[in-house]
Amino acid sequence: MFPEYNSTGSMTLFRRGVLGATTLFALCSLLLAVGAPSRSVLAELPGPLGRAALSIDDHVGGPQTPAPARSTRITGEINPSQFNVYASTIGGAIPAHLAGLAPRVYVPNSNAGTVDVIDPITMKVIDHFAVGAIPHHIAPSYDLTKLYVDNEGSSSLTVIDAMTGRVTGTVSVPFPYNLYFTPDGTKAIVVVERLSRIDFRDPVTWQLIKSVPIPWRGIDHLDFSADGSYLLGSTEWSGIIVKIDVNKMEITGSLNVGGLPIDVRLTPDGTKFYITNQGRHGVSVVDPVNMKEIAFISTQRGAHGLQVSRDTTKMYVTNRDAGSISVIDIAAEKVVATWPVGGSPDMIQLSPDGSQLWTSGRYVGTVEVIDTTTGKVLDVIRAGAGAHGLTYFPNTGLISLGHNGVYR
Repeated sequence: MFPEYNSTGSMTLFRRGVLGATTLFALCSLLLAVGAPSRSVLAELPGPLGRAALSIDDHVGGPQTPAPARSTRITGEINPSQFNVYASTIGGAIPAHLAGLAPRVYVPNSNAGTVDVIDPITMKVIDHFAVGAIPHHIAPSYDLTKLYVDNEGSSSLTVIDAMTGRVTGTVSVPFPYNLYFTPDGTKAIVVVERLSRIDFRDPVTWQLIKSVPIPWRGIDHLDFSADGSYLLGSTEWSGIIVKIDVNKMEITGSLNVGGLPIDVRLTPDGTKFYITNQGRHGVSVVDPVNMKEIAFISTQRGAHGLQVSRDTTKMYVTNRDAGSISVIDIAAEKVVATWPVGGSPDMIQLSPDGSQLWTSGRYVGTVEVIDTTTGKVLDVIRAGAGAHGLTYFPNTGLISLGHNGVYR
């Protein structure tokens, strides 16, 4: 994020009212834990539950897709040996209704007010179009049917049809810097950094549900607890991590980590959060229950973006000022590799098979593609000025929590 911009202080089964996320995750856990029963048995389940079971069976239980690691929905204490937040992403399978969609990387160019579209097979820009002013991130919708471009400077979201890649309209919301969706799909969260608040909105009508003022400057990134009951958000310009109850839509805690906290990501076992710190040049490991920094992992200058590896054992960290990517072993909580990639790596995405990292070069207007086995740069693709929160779509996972593509 540039300081000058912030000086002013279809998966219809997952839609609201059809089937709750808790039921879906419990169903998915059952299929993964005991093995998918026959489709004839699944079809006998009542109404939307049967249709959801068939959809999940297509996604994780079919003969062409190995079942990912077992996942259970949190109901109390977490058993790390049985729980993985990102279990539905491990196998690298694209959701069944998107399986035939050609892959694309969408890159918002904050300075240029445009979006570049890259074919990740040829690594060529194949489309380019104007959006609103200062587009920061491109967020897949909760049900994976749309992409939303956050146009902070023009107070709008550009809506892209995920199937066609074409712009279909705009949504008016004040100064959207970032966009998220609660894990149950009932709320969209627009991060309004300029006004120091987050807005909870209806994700269909976009009507405001409740606005939560943040008493610290710089709210910009967040992630949710495993059960979706709360979130942690970073306030970049204040060094504060804020905890917010998602149901009550109220602040319930805070933690001063200092520096410039940026991206936020829940660990696979659901017990901790990783939070990059561009000022302290590393990653805070935060206990969200007691709101304490329990460890700090030094990376390199300007630690900025986060991405969980496809096998969920590692966390990739972009070091924007150093032009590098650090690889953290999550279990050991230590850096096990550092890859010099050049440029100014910012937000980051992983290809569905986990073999490539895609990162935007914020200050140099490029996109770098990195081999996750060797750490070598496979290609540097010219994008627009201020290339920022790119998304690789379609990707793995049953739902999107927004940002530039956080899937569960």
